[in-house]
This record gives sequence, structure tokens and C-alpha cells, in this order.
Amino acid sequence: MKRKLTWGLVLGGIVAGGVHAAQAPDTANYPIKPIRLIVPQAPGGSNDVWARYFGGQLAERLGKQVVVDNRPGADGIIGTELVAKANPDGYTLLMTSTAFVMNPAVFKLPYDPVKDFDWAVMLGTGPVVIAVNAALPVKTLRELIALGKSKPNYLTIASAGGFMHFVSAMFKSRAGLDATIVLYKGGAPALIDVISGQAQLAISTLVTIGPHLRSGKVRGLAIGSAKRSKALPDLPTSAEAGLPGYEAEIWWAWSTRAGTPQSVLHKLNAEMAVIQKQPETEKRFAVEGAEVVLRSPAEIRAMIPKDIAKWTKVAQEAGMQKQH
Repeated sequence: MKRKLTWGLVLGGIVAGGVHAAQAPDTANYPIKPIRLIVPQAPGGSNDVWARYFGGQLAERLGKQVVVDNRPGADGIIGTELVAKANPDGYTLLMTSTAFVMNPAVFKLPYDPVKDFDWAVMLGTGPVVIAVNAALPVKTLRELIALGKSKPNYLTIASAGGFMHFVSAMFKSRAGLDATIVLYKGGAPALIDVISGQAQLAISTLVTIGPHLRSGKVRGLAIGSAKRSKALPDLPTSAEAGLPGYEAEIWWAWSTRAGTPQSVLHKLNAEMAVIQKQPETEKRFAVEGAEVVLRSPAEIRAMIPKDIAKWTKVAQEAGMQKQH
């Protein structure tokens, strides 16, 4: 009986192990099928631009398609929730930006931003630009602030929501303005209304607004970083332009569902690091006034709760109300 029981346990273990192995994701050969990269914003914004660039580059390296899937709405929450509920196998990725760590301060979220996600790659960082409709009679940031104070509620700030909502609210607070922030589904539609004159100004990433600055359709007044951008060396920083203490930069990263195998995260990180170090990538970042940033999955994960605390404080100072 003992011998039969022992063999039964061994046989049961083999069968159980076989079933477990069959259900486990094939990480050694990852990826074996197309990867879905969800962008929780509309096409045309910085998240979409970098998702398509890096997605295309990664597809070439891995030999598998990377499908960019735009799912805008609810300040990025709709697309983000899809990834929070996806299989943790590395085949559904999220194009993430600073809005991810801002949303907890103003929304009741259908996911936990710390517990429900793992992190694969930090792509880079970039400053924001304060820009106005080209026909608006102001040439400097000081003149814009003076106009806003002389005409309370006259200025309308077109915002892509998420990160841009925070930096717009912070601008209102630091400048002491009575202005209306109108939320859009992405950076591109927000800028269309600034160009047409439906809104007077926008605070946008240099990636999104750069082409419109170069074409003269909008006028840049200041850049929200501690130092001037190499892409726009003539544009002053906010401090130089008369608004000290206003600094805002965006970061971009790829995240996935918590529980994704570490081997998959590290493979993505290693493959993307090769792409990030390519001269063409560094050139593209430089043109957009952004910088490549390399970080490990663990380093990104450690950064997230710190950033959530930082932007929660900004929201409180700006009087942003939490929505349910």
C-alpha cells in the first residue's frame, strides 16, 4: 500500500506539473504572437507618436507585429483599465505617461495604480510648452498673465486632460489667473481649437506642439523645464519668463498587467534599450526637445508611488476636486 501510495503521489505530481507547464506562458520564446500596445489617448498626441515609433522599431527587432490600439476617454482611465484586466502574459502593453500617476489624485479609479501594474520600459522625458493662438495680442508670458488678470475668465485653456489638466491647473494657480480649462480627448484636438481661436492657449508637450510652433500657427511663450530646450533655444523657461516655481515635464513608459513574468519584462527592457541607444532615436528625441531615459523595471516600479504623492500635493494646492 505504501509503495502504491508513493507511486500515486509521484504520478500525480508529474500530471499536475504537466498541466501547470501547459498553462504557463511561453516566456522563453516570447513573443510568439502579435503584441497589443494600448494608447489611452487619441491619435496625434505625444503618447501616440512615441507608441507608433517604438512599436514599429520593436516589431522589426522581434519579428512580430506590435499593434497600436488607441482607446481614448476618461483621462486615460478607459484604456488603462483594459490593461489592468488583461492577461499578465506580456501581450497587452500600456503606453503610459505622467497622467498615470496624476489620476489617483482626482479620480476614483477602477484599478490600483501600484498593485495592478508591472513596468517594462522607461522611454524618456520631455518638457511642456505654454503656447497661445498666434493672433492673441501677447508676445511674452508676462503679457499673457497681465491680460488674464485684466480680464477675469476671458482666457480659455485647451487641455488634453490627464497630465495636461494638472499642469494647466498648476499654471492657473501659480499665475493667479481666473481662466477656464476645457478638456479634450487628446493633444491634437485641443491644439486645433487653439489654432482656430476657439481657445486662447494650451500647455502641451513639445512633441505634440512642435510642428505647430515651427509653422507659426501657435506662438510659444515659455517652456516648463528648469533649463532651455536644445530644440527651442530661444524659448525662455517659465522662471526666466516671469513665473518662477512652475516646472512641468512629462515622462513616457510601457507598463503591463501585474504578474507578468519577469523574464518578459526584462526582455522588453533589453530590446528597447537597444532601440533607445540608436542614433536615430536620440535624434528624434532631440528634435522634440525630449531626452532618452534608461531605467530597469524595478526602478520604474519604485518611482510610481513617489510620483503619485508628488502630484497629489499639486492637485491639493491647485484646488482640484476629486471626482467619483
